[in-house]
Amino acid sequence: MEDYGYGGSDDEYSDGVYDDDHDECQEDEDEQKYYCTRPPSCKFIRKESLLAAQKDDLKRTMDLLSLKEHNARTLLMHYRWDVDNVLTSFVEKGKEHLCAKAGISLTDSSSFSSSHVLTDTTCEICYNEFPTDEMTTMECGHIFCDEYNRRVKWCPSVPSCGNAIRAENDEYCEVECLCGLQFCFSCSSEAHSPCSCLMWELWLRKCKDDSETGDWIIANAKSCPKCSKPVEKNGGCNLVRCICGQPFCWLCGGATGLAHTWTSIANHACGQYKKDLEPKTTNSENDILRYSHYYYRYKSHAQSLKAEEDLIKRLRQKMDTLESGEFVAKDNSWITDGFTRLTLSRRILCYTYPFAFFMFGGVLFKNEMTQEETTIKQRLFEYHQQQLEKNIEGLSMFLEKPFEKYPAQEVSEIRMKIIALTSATNNLCEKLYDCIDNELLGPLQQTTHIIAPYRSGGVEKASEILENCSTETG
Repeated sequence: MEDYGYGGSDDEYSDGVYDDDHDECQEDEDEQKYYCTRPPSCKFIRKESLLAAQKDDLKRTMDLLSLKEHNARTLLMHYRWDVDNVLTSFVEKGKEHLCAKAGISLTDSSSFSSSHVLTDTTCEICYNEFPTDEMTTMECGHIFCDEYNRRVKWCPSVPSCGNAIRAENDEYCEVECLCGLQFCFSCSSEAHSPCSCLMWELWLRKCKDDSETGDWIIANAKSCPKCSKPVEKNGGCNLVRCICGQPFCWLCGGATGLAHTWTSIANHACGQYKKDLEPKTTNSENDILRYSHYYYRYKSHAQSLKAEEDLIKRLRQKMDTLESGEFVAKDNSWITDGFTRLTLSRRILCYTYPFAFFMFGGVLFKNEMTQEETTIKQRLFEYHQQQLEKNIEGLSMFLEKPFEKYPAQEVSEIRMKIIALTSATNNLCEKLYDCIDNELLGPLQQTTHIIAPYRSGGVEKASEILENCSTETG
């Protein structure tokens, strides 16, 4: 079986998706724009630093609940050092119930006199200023915000690495621990942006429902539309050709011709879900067909992402060949930059399908969007989604080319195209997130579907909190 990208004509760039303004490249300047240079907004805590962090939590618990050290330690151990849970239980059920549940026998303790007034907005935990209506005043007189303790999470790695992560600014973010695990800080699941945490939870639950998926949803092979032989994809591109010679689209399985450009297959488009093309079936069968459409594309891009993991090894070999050949460039980072952009964007594209399944499914937002509004928003989203998909497939195709064997002039041309596609793909990711934030979720009266913001450089790697972490503020 052979793999093809969405295109074979290298000359048709005038109607490509990326902007030709990038052809001048401004190489050094542009390549620096691909990646975020902001300081880290999340930090990991080594085992050695946890002692200082635990002492900080212990001191806060003692001060806020007027407890002696041994009682505060027992309380925190019972609640697994989740200060947020401790404070929530205290506010909802009171100090006696809180301590009794942890097996703590309290003696008479002195209470603090409160001198706080309504205009006092200084949090006595993190020492930041907050509006009065965002503060909680405890019976002991202390005032605290509900924000701080939501910003520390244990790394969910299995087996546990023992590190904790603290988000400095926003709990709705995706982080990478020192151990290498990337996860959603809000729900501790795998990084799933642009899906909201609720969407991702519902998607995982739905994927486990074997009664809906059925044996006919095949994730690893596709039947050739001509000879019906199973075809397995061994590369990242989604235009494949069977051993019998029939080319077809890997995403939908439809037969295609050989005429194509790098952005599309001639007379073929399958990214949109077309309800009108459904056969006359029951509502239950229609639900399965719709789920199959999104699930298969989600799974296909996940497999492409997996297949492209080996690409970096081949690219390094190409770089070595180029450096020892006639094409001598001051910097071959355009190759690794292109690969990084490919994998980051492919991951995002993968999660756009679960997002679309719930966004336009008529269930989560049935009371907030009319059918007409849903259709308009879906078309807008699918436009951005398909533009991104075309660029990703084009970038994958050019990176797969054996350009290390090309003459210097052709290598230079490939280089310009990969740089332009890398930049264009980054811009399309930004536009997709902007569409989701401002056009889709933004106008809705909801607070449960907040997504992690787009980061050009990918999931943020946490920096280390040193021993003075008890003095740091968010």
